[in-house]
Amino acid sequence: MSVNLEDDIAAIATAPGEAGLAVVRVSGPGAIALADRVFHGAAPLAEAAGHTLHHGWAASPGVRDRLLDEVVAAVFRAPRSFTREDVVELSCHGGALPARQVLDALLAAGARLAGPGEFTLRAFLHGRLDLAQAEAVADLIHAETRAASDLALSQLRGALSERLHAFADRVGDCVAEVEARVDFAEDVGGVEVPPHVIAAARALAADLAAFVGAGAWARAVREGVHVPIVGRPNAGKSTLFNRLLGEERAIVSATPGTTRDRVSEALELGGVRVTLSDTAGLRGTADEVEAEGVERTRHAIEASALVVWVHDAARIADAEDARIAASLAGRRVVLALNKCDAPLADPARAAASLASLPGAAGAPALALSARTGEGLGALADRLARELGAGEGGSLAGAVANARHAEALLRAVAALDRAAAAGEAGAPGEIVALELRESLGAIEEVTGRRVSDELLDRIFGRFCIGK
Repeated sequence: MSVNLEDDIAAIATAPGEAGLAVVRVSGPGAIALADRVFHGAAPLAEAAGHTLHHGWAASPGVRDRLLDEVVAAVFRAPRSFTREDVVELSCHGGALPARQVLDALLAAGARLAGPGEFTLRAFLHGRLDLAQAEAVADLIHAETRAASDLALSQLRGALSERLHAFADRVGDCVAEVEARVDFAEDVGGVEVPPHVIAAARALAADLAAFVGAGAWARAVREGVHVPIVGRPNAGKSTLFNRLLGEERAIVSATPGTTRDRVSEALELGGVRVTLSDTAGLRGTADEVEAEGVERTRHAIEASALVVWVHDAARIADAEDARIAASLAGRRVVLALNKCDAPLADPARAAASLASLPGAAGAPALALSARTGEGLGALADRLARELGAGEGGSLAGAVANARHAEALLRAVAALDRAAAAGEAGAPGEIVALELRESLGAIEEVTGRRVSDELLDRIFGRFCIGK
């Protein structure tokens, strides 16, 4: 991302549409002087102290009588601003025109339209935020559950960065000792990597791997998950779907094959935004439309890590169920033994018949009635546990971002290679190279080492104005 920090940038910082207020933000070394060409109040903003508010009018630059809106100007002087540059925020009336006209006036006065996330990018480049904190800004904007918001706030406050700095310091200590032995071999008695450095690298690899592994719930909280409800026709999938959502979203009928396309809706479980999908019943069919629905169900299964398999509690497993189980192999499955209130229901017998099938072996089985609601609370709790709720402890400082997890696992691999090289008696230079590889991967997360390509990818997902 090519950024000229000498430019003054401007953008609308609030969502479009009718509202009480809209905010237009301008930032850069000449932001205050530029805003003065548009803002007209009791005194010029150039004379204003930082962190002050000023009432006035916005007008087209050079055309004082061409008023655009009544505004309040908030002045933030560098470095005490979000970007650590001079910043002026003009609060005008919400709606389709006021903010747009004020922005156009600022652009006419010499500002450049900000790119996606450019205000936050400048905050990163000026050292106000590290890269993990900058990413948390976007996460906070996109959060759809309270847990996701809390997770983003903890990362924005630096909880993850603090833990990563501690890991980086431990790796740095290992690097320093190994490189000292390489540089001053005669003074320290040789270039061999001492056993305590090898042990430290092994311990670091184990600690860092455990740290990443404990973030499964946090990643589900941040990203949300898709959970298809699958099973044979007439097993009660649509009734269960409606019950979990608390509304009639899917058509319920005693006629097998009623559901022919995926119906999806979101709810919150354990702080995770779960998108449930009611799917077509899995069976062989000559009906072209139903067959397409079955194929879409199979695609939904392939794209999901967690699946709810609804099975009639009055039935024992047969060859058709074996085919369903085979399609679920490699995925976490929760068995919902439905219709437990029916006269012929035998949940224990049904569960036992399913337990021997690949794809269902070891899956938790819960008896319930989607019709009456019996057992639904236990199912919701179980789904939350399967997503990792409560297992990782506090969300503060957890590894929730897939980019972070990938970088940290590369750091673990490099630590393992460093320890293996040391144990094999490799030269200290080789061990130091692997240790530095690990350190670099950790520092990719916080942005101490970062490429322009990575910055483009990260800030490209931000909205303009943030």
